[in-house]
Amino acid sequence: MRSPSVGVIGSGGWGTALALLMARRGLQVPIWGHDPAHVEAMRSSRQNEKYLPGIRLPGTILPTADLGECVRADILLVAVPSKYLAAITRRLAEASGDHTPVLVSCTKGIEREQGLLMSEVMTASFPGTTLAVLSGPNLAGEIAKGVPAAGVIGCDDPAALSAVQGLFEGTTFRAYTSSDLRGIQLGGALKNVFAIAAGVSDGLGLGENAKAALVTRSLAEMTRLGTAMGGRRETFSGLSGIGDLMVTCFSERSRNHQVGLRLGRGESLESITSSMSMVAEGVPTAASARAAAGRLGVETPLIDAVHAVLEGQASPAGVMQALMSRQLKAEE
Repeated sequence: MRSPSVGVIGSGGWGTALALLMARRGLQVPIWGHDPAHVEAMRSSRQNEKYLPGIRLPGTILPTADLGECVRADILLVAVPSKYLAAITRRLAEASGDHTPVLVSCTKGIEREQGLLMSEVMTASFPGTTLAVLSGPNLAGEIAKGVPAAGVIGCDDPAALSAVQGLFEGTTFRAYTSSDLRGIQLGGALKNVFAIAAGVSDGLGLGENAKAALVTRSLAEMTRLGTAMGGRRETFSGLSGIGDLMVTCFSERSRNHQVGLRLGRGESLESITSSMSMVAEGVPTAASARAAAGRLGVETPLIDAVHAVLEGQASPAGVMQALMSRQLKAEE
């Protein structure tokens, strides 16, 4: 039986890292980017100098600005910023015609207005296709270099789940599976908000004890909101929950941690985001998560604190003091 063909939608760091994994398996991989100039630079230099400088792209990775060169693949790994996902998925649906590839959401976020997960955003734009999701503690730079990593794939279709998992067999990325699509996505999205909080803690110089307590309470809050939103409790103890939370809160290469770190040191959010080439998904997700918690009546003091800082309603030092001054209570 032939191996499924694969395309990658999104030429940022994460999309390029996924393309590299597929290329190392011997697959020919078209990778789509929205900016023709960036795509041409990737094609001519055989690097993604903007997002993953210094890592050579083999000839089997085919950068393109034409969605038509990707959509005929059996499986599409979609790694684009959450705010563009709906529009790009609509374009994929139009370009694919009567072909219905398996779409794998590699994007971490929550839509603000209705609290939709990324798989739901994609389904609305591309009805009838099979959806899978991929998440975990996956820093793109390390994966691109071939450093061992692991993640979890979720899908309701057993055959599609097996096919997507099989893409990573024999690579440096160990892929586990789960049927909990909601929990996988919620862990991957919510951890970005808590990574901003962890960065603020570091920026304020609060120390390791404070950070350990913060990350522990982040897991409790993630699980509380995530289960209220339909995820399974055990999922938040896995790779897409505590695994992703740890790497994002503790790594200096985490974009969301960097946002928090710089906020804690006194920089403005506008200055921080304008200087970044990649999107820190925790910024829009903070508002989405807070709105979802409000609709469900779930207490989320850490998410509320991060949202207040991002909106300029409170200072980093002020929210940390407010968190420490909350009414005492039992851990559970």
